Amino acid sequence: MSKQDLLIEIGLEEVPAHYVTDASNQFTTKVSEWLNDKKLSYGEVKSYSTPRRLAVLVKEVDEKQPDIEEEAKGPARKIAVDENGNWTKAAIGFSKGQGANVEDIYFKEINGVEYVHVQKSIKGQETKTLLTELRQIIIGLTFPKNMRWGNQDMRYIRPIKWIVALFGKEIIPFEIAGVTTNSYTFGHRFLGSQVEIAAPSLYEALLLEQFVLADPIKRKEAIVNQLSEMEAEQNWVIPIDAELLEEVNNLVEYPTALFGKFEADYLSLPDEVLVTTMKEHQRYFPVRNQSGELQPFFVTVRNGDHNHLENVARGNEKVLRARLSDANFFYKEDQKLKIEDAVLKLDKIVFHEELGTLGEKVKRIVKIAEILSDKLKVSEEEKKDVARAASICKFDLVTHMVYEFPELQGKIGEKYARISGEKEAVALAVNEHYMPRHADDEIPNSNVGGIVALADKLDTIVGFFAINKIPSGSQDPYALRRQASGIVQILLAKNWKLALPELFDLTLDFYKEIAKSDTKQDLLSFFKLRLKHVFAEEKIRHDIVDAVLESSNIEVTSLVNRAKILNEISKTERFKEEVESLSRVMNIAKKGIEKEINPQLFENEYEETLYKEYLRISTDVSTLLTNGQEKEGYQLLASLKEVINAYFDHTMVMAENEIVKENRLAQMVKLSKLIQSFAQINNIIVK
Repeated sequence: MSKQDLLIEIGLEEVPAHYVTDASNQFTTKVSEWLNDKKLSYGEVKSYSTPRRLAVLVKEVDEKQPDIEEEAKGPARKIAVDENGNWTKAAIGFSKGQGANVEDIYFKEINGVEYVHVQKSIKGQETKTLLTELRQIIIGLTFPKNMRWGNQDMRYIRPIKWIVALFGKEIIPFEIAGVTTNSYTFGHRFLGSQVEIAAPSLYEALLLEQFVLADPIKRKEAIVNQLSEMEAEQNWVIPIDAELLEEVNNLVEYPTALFGKFEADYLSLPDEVLVTTMKEHQRYFPVRNQSGELQPFFVTVRNGDHNHLENVARGNEKVLRARLSDANFFYKEDQKLKIEDAVLKLDKIVFHEELGTLGEKVKRIVKIAEILSDKLKVSEEEKKDVARAASICKFDLVTHMVYEFPELQGKIGEKYARISGEKEAVALAVNEHYMPRHADDEIPNSNVGGIVALADKLDTIVGFFAINKIPSGSQDPYALRRQASGIVQILLAKNWKLALPELFDLTLDFYKEIAKSDTKQDLLSFFKLRLKHVFAEEKIRHDIVDAVLESSNIEVTSLVNRAKILNEISKTERFKEEVESLSRVMNIAKKGIEKEINPQLFENEYEETLYKEYLRISTDVSTLLTNGQEKEGYQLLASLKEVINAYFDHTMVMAENEIVKENRLAQMVKLSKLIQSFAQINNIIVK
């Protein structure tokens, strides 16, 4: 079968850098899925992207779908044939629907029943007649933010300027938002021009002639290589931040690295200020010497060639100098502000109209942190540090520096706290209490920072849930999912045994006048979803995840340990019998209610034995789980297998005597609650 290359390019106005890679991956995936769905074989798939284009090149696509012969199954014989042996309307309709006649029908037996079958032939279509469907793929791409332009009704990431759609040398005809497909693309906005793509395979080379390095991988390699050459020439170290490199890569089509300088006096500013100014505001790479000290230089990547680099450098130096001058002024002004005065200013800043001021939030953090310190039994010195750190943790929000550079909240607070003479543990906690700031961030290293971080995040999440500001779908304006994940990460990393319901109760106490009766349950459901991500990373079976999350013991570190233990034991031969035995108790316990067990109503030795075994292990199981000995706790529960089986072999729980029945059900309820403290075992699937 003959083959042709396929090229689709969407030409756009400049797309925000942080959307380019995801959009390109999405486009490539959708094109590949479409080809697979159409049963068209193909070779290599290449993805191209720049700020002004998203493109996919697919090598050696079949020119025609394969013809398909497949067997179609119809109604059973008793429906297809009447009592006189004639074909029924059902059989006739089935054969016509498959493009066949009743003469083509034959029977095949499936599970003891004969069914009508026919051989169905599906003629493959020519690929070029199908390719106009790619229009829907382009329209169907999704983006975090869209815009409308001109008089168009269509919403898209940016206005579409041109579309290249080629199958071999043939243009695939369709139109989107007034733009008709053709074979012309555009090079670099200033250095290139319009160019015709004579064949898809020439796409990358033709664009390079027009000063567009369309392959994002090659473009990134070019940037890294240029930075490495500059390092060697200047004897510098240029730390390459992966996130910054990705953004810079998606800002340019033809990268050329150059460096500029700034006054050495600005090196007196904290490193965080200098680096943030360069990276976050100007997209520059900072420069260090071999000892790791910042140098009065920066590296930037221009979207263009090597001509007039000295002019470009001077322009960037002028912009950075203005930024650093502002930062220097803010830094000096902030030194005049006392921490206590800054804290008082928080009373005038609204955190949320329904949740009060930042000052009120800080007061709640202090009280929650104090309770957490007691529960975690930290030292008296750490308690004092927690109290102080909690009381000043937000003071830097009123500084000039954080107002101008929000990314520095916490970081600059740590610097200022240290300058003001605060203890090292307190200063560190001012920064750490924001951690983890994102999925890949570290958690607080110190106990003081960890406790204040928990208090802050708990207050934020519980407060917003109390006023019914609960994340839904992709909407999470207050980043509550991230903060909940942060709480889970801290509890796990610190091995702090704090049950989630207990944490919610102590925090909800501050919101009892506005919280609904089901707020606590909403919080539990929300955190369970966060925990499922943890279990997914650990590759825990989904039924085991459900079992531990429905347990009565919702303490994060124990939950994860119990899930790992069950996941491991599930690979053993004994697991099936243990689960079936414990599940039997839990299933029948649903018919009873919790009440005291009366041993005098026991009618056989098996009831007595099970009761004694329950009494023997109940306290031990609770103690083991509290002490983090989950494996030993499970082993105690599993040790009841023989006793439980013997009980059910010789005891009818649903006895005719109502009093005896209720007593037996009460025994099942008690034992079921003990099992449930480990996991909702009857949720586990065993075969």
